[in-house]
Amino acid sequence: MTSRFLVVDDAGFIRDLIKKQLRGGFPGCRIVDVPDALRAQSALRREQFDLILCDWEMPGMTGEELLRWVRSQPALKEVPFIMVTSRGDREFVVRAVQAGVNDYLGKPFSAETLLAKVRRQLSREGEGPRTPTARSPVPEGVAADSVALLTGKQLREAAPAPSTARRGQARLNFSSGPALACAIRKLSLQELAGVMPRTESPPALFSPVVVSIVEAEGQRLARINGYVHAIAAAERRQDASSLTIIIRFVDDDPAKLETLSRWIATLSP
Repeated sequence: MTSRFLVVDDAGFIRDLIKKQLRGGFPGCRIVDVPDALRAQSALRREQFDLILCDWEMPGMTGEELLRWVRSQPALKEVPFIMVTSRGDREFVVRAVQAGVNDYLGKPFSAETLLAKVRRQLSREGEGPRTPTARSPVPEGVAADSVALLTGKQLREAAPAPSTARRGQARLNFSSGPALACAIRKLSLQELAGVMPRTESPPALFSPVVVSIVEAEGQRLARINGYVHAIAAAERRQDASSLTIIIRFVDDDPAKLETLSRWIATLSP
């Protein structure tokens, strides 16, 4: 099946670059490119696309506004949307994630990075890569890494090594709201990956959190400070009742780390 891409950018040379790279990785693909969000809306009304690559800062309707429109359309809400931008600050990333973006492509970018991100999104949609390829590394930087995790990568890909794996319980205390129970999937001295109930106002990316590790008998083992590194719906549905979450620890208290280390060492993989 031929992949169909929509490329949206007010800079013609960027559109030409993306088209060239896509054609190199997906021979025979169909590409429609437009210079603004209004023309993108027209194209999306006319035909179906497997993936949208869109600039974020455009005159008139912005990429964020286009994304929110796309997510509001029943026929388009599941179409993967990759934002292409030179920005990577926290507020910008949070807004993009809240709008429903699937991944982040920072300018300047290489063909390998673009194709790796596109293949990952097509694979999630059941398309799969058209040609064998080595997996390209995710660009460094908390913004790019967090967005990729937030919008589709499974926790098993980002969590600690299997040797630290063990189901357990934790209590998550955010700056507002009651403490929430969390089922631990993976745990290391650096981070926790788990599942928590979905709330009316879920925590945002980079939100501070205090993690209380709980033993099987309900006794609190340790309190560790961290921040939300990634969060996503546990199921690919809008009414999902649970969220997957990754919390990165920031504590450097030797006593806390020693206690946690001893507990991890007793766990069976």
